[in-house]
Amino acid sequence: MTVKVEVKEGGMPHNQILATGLIGSLVGIYITYLNNILGTDLLAFFGGIAATLALYWGSHTIKRLASYGIGTGVPSAGMIAFGSGVIGFLFATRFAIGGGILVPIIAVIAAAVIGAVAGVMANTILKMHIPVMVSALIEMSIVGALTLMGLSALVTGSFTFDALVTSRISFFGMELTTYESSLIGGSIIAVLFLLGGIAIQHPFNACLGPSWEQDRMLMLALECGFLSMIPAAVISFAFISMAAATISFVVAIVGWFYTYYRYIELARRDAAFWLDAKPIKEPEAGH
Repeated sequence: MTVKVEVKEGGMPHNQILATGLIGSLVGIYITYLNNILGTDLLAFFGGIAATLALYWGSHTIKRLASYGIGTGVPSAGMIAFGSGVIGFLFATRFAIGGGILVPIIAVIAAAVIGAVAGVMANTILKMHIPVMVSALIEMSIVGALTLMGLSALVTGSFTFDALVTSRISFFGMELTTYESSLIGGSIIAVLFLLGGIAIQHPFNACLGPSWEQDRMLMLALECGFLSMIPAAVISFAFISMAAATISFVVAIVGWFYTYYRYIELARRDAAFWLDAKPIKEPEAGH
C-alpha cells in the first residue's frame, strides 16, 4: 500500500499548470516553425520559452509523484522523463508531413504512449502501486519531448529531422553540408538532455520540506528553465545567425535575472515566516 504524503495543499490546481505548460510550450514551438516559412531564424528564442514552460509544468508533476513517498526517486523521475521524451521526439521527426508541421503533435502522442507503458510497468511489474504513476509518467514523458524539442529549436532554429542531423559549413567559399557538426552528429542533444534533466528535478528537490510553497517552487522552475536557455543560446551561435543567437541569449539573461530576483523574494518571505514562528510548547505535566 502506498500512502500519499502532502506537506501542504492549496495553490494553483495541477490541471491549470498542465494546461499552461502544454499549450504554452506547443505555441512556442510552433512559432519557431515560422522560421521555415519566413526564411529566417530570428524566432528561435521561442523554443527556449517553450522549454521553460514545459519545465514549469514538469516540476509540479514531479511534486505530485513524489508526494507518495519517493523523494529519493525525484532525480530518477527526471531521467525517465527525458529518456522517454527523447525517443518520442526523435520518432516524431521522421514524419515530415507538411514540412514537419505535425512533428510536435506526433511527439506528444508518442511520448504519452511511452510514458503510459513505463507507468504500467512500474505499477504492475515493479509493484510500486502509486495511483498517479501512469498519469505522472505520461506527463513527464511529454514534458521531456517538448523541452528537448524547444531547446533544439532554440539551438538550430528548427525542430525538423534535417535541421537536427545536418549543418552547413563554408570551405574555400563553398557551402557544404556536414553531419558531424550537427545537433545530433555533434552530440549536442546529450547536452540539452542533461540541461533539461537537471532543470526538471531541481525545483522540487530544492523546495521540499514543511515550508514548501507552490509559488516559490514554480518560480524556481522558471528560473531553472531560463538558466538552461543560457548555455543553449551560447551553443546556438555555432548553428544560427549572430542576430538570432544574440536575441536568444539576451532573452535568456533577462528571463533568468527576473525569475531569480522573484525567487529570492519568495524565499525571503518564507524564511521570515519561519523566523517569526513560535517554538512548540512542551506539554505540561498531567495533560
